[in-house]
Amino acid sequence: MINENDILDMTCLTRAQIDAISAHEHLDAVSAAELGEYMMHIHHGPQKVQQMICDDIADALHMGDLSSAKQLYKTLKEFLTEHPEALRGNS
Repeated sequence: MINENDILDMTCLTRAQIDAISAHEHLDAVSAAELGEYMMHIHHGPQKVQQMICDDIADALHMGDLSSAKQLYKTLKEFLTEHPEALRGNS
């Protein structure tokens, strides 16, 4: 039987990246993983995931949550390293 961890592990995204999508879209982890995996395979989808993470950083900074902002910045750096196609201007 497939469980939640199996589903999360089947995506091309890390748990932190899935968590960022989950927070941005107000989804549970499995739904966020499904959305993220889908977005990583559509035109300009990786850039949209990158923008979600950037939005989450801005929200954390706006709320004064520096700890979360730092963690999300680390997540963003890892995402861009793993998925350079997400850099703005790339097709």
